Amino acid sequence: MRTAEAGALFPLRVGRRRRRWHSASPRKEDVAAGGAGLCRSLGAGLRASKMDVKSRNHLLLNRLALERDIKTSYVMDHMITDQVLTLQEEEKVKAQATQRDRAAMLINIILKKDNNSYISFYNALLHEGYKDLAALLHDGIPSITSYDRKDSTDGVAFCVRTILCEGGVPQRPVVFVTRPELVNEIRQKLYNLRNDPGWVTVYGMAGSGKSVLTAEALRDQSLLEECFPGGVHWISVGKQDNAGLLMKLHNLCSRLDLDFTYAQRPPLNIGEAKDRLRLLMLHKYPRSLLVLDDIWDSQTLKAFDNHCKVLITSRDRSVTDHVTGRKYEVHMESGLNDEKGLEILSLFVDMKIKDMPAQADKIVRECKGSPLVLSLIGALLRDFPNRWEYYLRQLQNKQFRRIKKSSSYDYEALDEAMSISVEMLNENFKDFYKDLSILPKDVKVPTKVFCILWDMEPEEVEDMQQEFVNKSLLFCDRNGKSFHYYLHDLQLDFLIEKNREQLQELHEKIVKQYKKHYRLCIPTPGEEDCMYWYNFLAFHMASAKMQEELCDLMFSLDWIKAKTELVGPAHLIHEYVEYSNILDQKNSLARENFQKFLSLNGHLLGRQPFPDIVQLGLCQPETSEVYQQAKLKAHQEVDKGAFYVEWINKGMKNLSRLVVRPHTDAVYHACFSQDGQKIASCGADRTLQVFKAETGEKLQNVEAHDDEVLYCAFSPDGRFIATCSADNKAKIWCLRTGKRIFDCVEHTEQVNCCQFNSGNNELLLTTCSNDSLLKLWDIRNKRCQNTMFGHTSSVNHCRFSPDDKYVASCSTDGTVKLWETGSGNELKCIKIKDFFRNADEREVEALPKCCSWSTDGATVMVAAKNKLLLLDVETSDLLEEVLSYQNTIQYYDFCPSNQLVAVAFSHYSVELWNTKTKTKVADCREHMSWVHCVTFSPDGSLFLTSSDDQTIRIWETSKVCKPPEIALKNELDVAFKGDEMMILAILNHTHLQLINGNTGHTVSLTDVEDSISCCCLSEDLQFAAFGQKNGTVKVLEVSGGRVLKSRHGHKTSVQHCLFTSDGQTLISSDDDPIIQVWNWELEECLFLEGHNETIKNFRLLENSRLLSWSFDGTVKVWNIVHGKIEVNFACHKDTVLSCAVSPDATKFSSTSVDKTAKIWSFKSSSILHELKGHEACVRCCTFSFDNKLLATGDDKREIRIWDVSSGELLHLCSPVIIDEGGLTHDYWVTDLCFSPDSKMLVSSGGYLKWWNAVTGEALQTFYTNGTDLQSIYVSSNFKIYVTVDNLGILYVLQMME
Repeated sequence: MRTAEAGALFPLRVGRRRRRWHSASPRKEDVAAGGAGLCRSLGAGLRASKMDVKSRNHLLLNRLALERDIKTSYVMDHMITDQVLTLQEEEKVKAQATQRDRAAMLINIILKKDNNSYISFYNALLHEGYKDLAALLHDGIPSITSYDRKDSTDGVAFCVRTILCEGGVPQRPVVFVTRPELVNEIRQKLYNLRNDPGWVTVYGMAGSGKSVLTAEALRDQSLLEECFPGGVHWISVGKQDNAGLLMKLHNLCSRLDLDFTYAQRPPLNIGEAKDRLRLLMLHKYPRSLLVLDDIWDSQTLKAFDNHCKVLITSRDRSVTDHVTGRKYEVHMESGLNDEKGLEILSLFVDMKIKDMPAQADKIVRECKGSPLVLSLIGALLRDFPNRWEYYLRQLQNKQFRRIKKSSSYDYEALDEAMSISVEMLNENFKDFYKDLSILPKDVKVPTKVFCILWDMEPEEVEDMQQEFVNKSLLFCDRNGKSFHYYLHDLQLDFLIEKNREQLQELHEKIVKQYKKHYRLCIPTPGEEDCMYWYNFLAFHMASAKMQEELCDLMFSLDWIKAKTELVGPAHLIHEYVEYSNILDQKNSLARENFQKFLSLNGHLLGRQPFPDIVQLGLCQPETSEVYQQAKLKAHQEVDKGAFYVEWINKGMKNLSRLVVRPHTDAVYHACFSQDGQKIASCGADRTLQVFKAETGEKLQNVEAHDDEVLYCAFSPDGRFIATCSADNKAKIWCLRTGKRIFDCVEHTEQVNCCQFNSGNNELLLTTCSNDSLLKLWDIRNKRCQNTMFGHTSSVNHCRFSPDDKYVASCSTDGTVKLWETGSGNELKCIKIKDFFRNADEREVEALPKCCSWSTDGATVMVAAKNKLLLLDVETSDLLEEVLSYQNTIQYYDFCPSNQLVAVAFSHYSVELWNTKTKTKVADCREHMSWVHCVTFSPDGSLFLTSSDDQTIRIWETSKVCKPPEIALKNELDVAFKGDEMMILAILNHTHLQLINGNTGHTVSLTDVEDSISCCCLSEDLQFAAFGQKNGTVKVLEVSGGRVLKSRHGHKTSVQHCLFTSDGQTLISSDDDPIIQVWNWELEECLFLEGHNETIKNFRLLENSRLLSWSFDGTVKVWNIVHGKIEVNFACHKDTVLSCAVSPDATKFSSTSVDKTAKIWSFKSSSILHELKGHEACVRCCTFSFDNKLLATGDDKREIRIWDVSSGELLHLCSPVIIDEGGLTHDYWVTDLCFSPDSKMLVSSGGYLKWWNAVTGEALQTFYTNGTDLQSIYVSSNFKIYVTVDNLGILYVLQMME
């Protein structure tokens, strides 16, 4: 028989019929009969292997009486439980014809056995009500000689069991799992009663296992021997009126006073019974323990207050408040963990945990860890093994009345067991307890929330809640100086069911009380209750059906700002989805606006420091409710001195529908669950994250590996997630709990990929590694089933075929291999390099990165280099080049519902291609760095992408399959002339566009065949020029777009071009160290030769001079009329990255890869200051308009402001750490510009940022959709800012006034 410690109360089916076991909570009427035997000294035990002569003689002497009266079936049940009678012996007894013959056979069997059998037979007679017959055998009980001997498989000395049985202590239940911490705590408290009387109270909610664990604590030799050598006397009390209590006292006195020393007649009242019990305990049992099980009130307990050693079990912690003596407490935890719960169920239904149906896990969760409920359900399933789904449904639907008893538990159904505690409350408290029906599950609610709900002082609330806590109707957690209260899930479920008709009214009450308390304000983060309201106020409003109040709350930018700063955006997005039916009745468009705003900015709103939500709101469409509120607030804040900018040309739509930032480093892989509801992701931060696909709400955060996690995969049934890592391991995790199931540890190098099969027959996982091996793992048996040898280099990717018969793998050895799943043998080897040959028929290195199967298993698709190849499984032939592209393919995935394939390329973009027509249908370019993964949802309606930029983007397939928006190159030129602003931009590499920055009106100037690489405008806006990759430069007429002149003078792609102030001359450079000065009207060209390496850039000075800087570390001043070098500055030992000229034209600054900046004098041609302190390449610099300040920016995202006259560092605009990872700029600082009054500074990089140049503090941040802002163009009044990001989105921003 399998035994352990816990709180399960009910029997198993044994043999072929249901046995009559005694539970750990015997019926009240049976208790008095439990102690008719003699309570012997605990100094010894049983030694003899044969029965004592005295014992045999008593059996023989009383044989006739025994044979005449006993019914053997139930007696044998007890003896089988004690393991002194076998099932074969039981069958032998049952084979006899008459009752008397059966009794005679049983006695014959006992006579052949040992002392243990005699004692077991004696105890069985007592428990089955044969007190007179047991009395006949009492004097024949064997002498005790060795207490230490363990005579039973449960580890309890046989004599200890006898002593406890005589005292009425319940036997250990058959279904029983260990809870040693609580058992040991009870024992420790009982040791306090060794020398002095006192009270030990074991308290907890109904069904928590108080009685069972108390009985288990008493099964200890040392405890009984040292503290209670006089024995243990157990009485189950329960709810009693005076008559019932008097009967309990009388029965207890009778079993303690077998020789009638103190009782000639029954006691007439409780006082007389109390006195008689006091005398018995004082004179006959001075060193014994009295156990009072299930005490309900202090009045009952007073009847047992006799200055003795007492242990009580109760739901009411305060029940001992009115009795005298020392008091000790043990709080019974309200629930078992899932593993213990599954063990209880498995014991009841006699199945291994792994063999139980899927409903077992869900039933354990619904039972909320309650030993009582688990035992009730287990006992029912034992009798009705096909009702797993039925009982799960009853639990889920809170149909407690249908979960009826199947044991000797006192209450007919679960709801009765819970309601009886509530009914015992004082009438004044019942309504307050009813208010708890609206509490959210698994939430500890601070005292202040109840102060607001009940309009009470904290002390009043704490006093009232203590009443509930004392009666185990509520739990309390001390958090610092404040109290937090919560209900057990079962208690809450019961309250909700009981008060269902009043729930709306109760929710309305708490909302009204909240509004009364806070009026027009919202809770601030410093307040104790703020987190509760931010998390659950909308829940209460929705439950109260308060539509108006809910809309006012959810459509408030103030509320969104406050809530997202505290808890992030995911919970808010969840609320918009959850309460959409209510919100849409009022304003569906507003709900969509706010939900979309949060979904697309979640990666920003979920990080620290928190971005300005008003500035983010200003980027929304002008028709959006979010924009309208943001603009109103921005104007209010600007009046107070705040700084905001408005995106005046916004029009580019976001294609992604949700952006989440679950990791603090690169995200290497992400995937959908089979139902499409969840997403798992993993990355360089070594974690596994699981979140909801619709809202981004986090479900699991697992510290998964000791190194980067490279891949993750859901099992087909959604129960498990596999991960693999650079730590050479793959691991299997339980999705629901986040706990590790087992480790796959046989690989010797990093594991690159892991994939589950379809799980139709058996659940398998395949892994592949840099050790050139693939392994196949049996998940059920937690072992490696096969190792597949054959690759000679790292294996990058692996996939099961649709029928699970085969595995495909691709490796850096240039091959794709097909393997048989069953045997692990290699089936095919396809050399991918054979399909990559150049014009000379020479092989080209082509390393396959990933592979997949067609739905019919007839073909395999492989991504290698820049191609997608379709291969025939049978012949290994190349069937088709599905895609051939100019960029390297990083990853791909096929849409399961149509002909689309999503491909991640090396230039940060993801494209959707139609494999049938071989045309691109969408370009998704919103990531800011490498895209590692692209995966479709199971139905193909969504796909996700994960990137080095720490984000995962979820896209709707149907919405992105549209013509791409306008995308510009990073290179542009902007001219400000009075109030006019003109932008010259390159569209899709081959079109030159002139955009009116004020009106947005666009004119196409030219359309060329070869790519345009750079462009510029003349100062008078009459001419435009552009350079091409083929080395051509052209000058156009702005008004008509007519090409005026063209010159093919460069050998390589033109990198820079610039008009002189009169517009008659065009200066250009390519990758050579030569600058060309072309007077396009006269068609004359000068060549400025002097640099030794490529020209980094140049700019015009006064008097026909030109300043240029180069990779050779020099800066040169040229006369562009004569083409001669005027001054040569050997500025740096490494590349000069930028130069700036002071407004008074007396100085210039240079910055370099050597991490320094320098200030030079034109007049003396010498260095004035060397500015040290940067820890990375110094990429840009600018002077203030008053010539006093110089700002420099570097690749570490730091900006330094220097005093030009002294070279002293004034301010460090230092990086701000963001969630362990990011910095102020997510990219290098690429450009800088001061305001005319030198008080402000704007910088570009990963986005735009404005600074207070006087203090060095940040003023505002504008988050662009993309990154890599190469430059920023600023109007002379510092009110207009123009830039373009790597996605080709143009930003024209205007300062709000």
